[in-house]
Amino acid sequence: MYRDGGYQNLLVYQLATTIFDLTAIFCEKYIDKRSRTHDQMIQAARSGKQNIAEGSLEKSLKGYIKLIGVSRGSFGELLEDFKDFLRQKGLLIWSKDDPRVVEIRAIRESPNLANLANWANSPYGKYLDKPEDFANLMIVLIYKENYLLDQLSRSLENKFVNEGGYTENLFKKRLEQRNADGKMRNLN
Repeated sequence: MYRDGGYQNLLVYQLATTIFDLTAIFCEKYIDKRSRTHDQMIQAARSGKQNIAEGSLEKSLKGYIKLIGVSRGSFGELLEDFKDFLRQKGLLIWSKDDPRVVEIRAIRESPNLANLANWANSPYGKYLDKPEDFANLMIVLIYKENYLLDQLSRSLENKFVNEGGYTENLFKKRLEQRNADGKMRNLN
């Protein structure tokens, strides 16, 4: 097997966990709990995270690649929700050159950060008090996540091209076994 299911150690999974947790906090603070948007944002963040975990546990490399694509789609949907929130509230979407964006991009994700109970004490804490800051923080994190997902997808596609997929490799092993069995019969 080409993976050991250690998805928790992947940076892409750790950041997805952070995005999921912070999205839940954002929605509790700023999105009406009775609205469809509240549930959809949390479900998109959850789907993004869970598909990384599920994909890494797939035997099929093709299945893993597909689930990474589903994760990417979920985070794309969530990104649009945060942009819509800012636009509808008349708040700014920070440019990629904004010093706050540069600062957020420089924060390194880690397992400790992804497992925080009190986000106010995290490097992201100063962005959690104002809706414009919080939504822009989430936009930057989702862009980082999408970049990491794209890198993972390319890596998995290269692995598939160079090593083949699960079914293909099983078939090769079966042919090798049949050939070995045939040689044994011919020796007898």
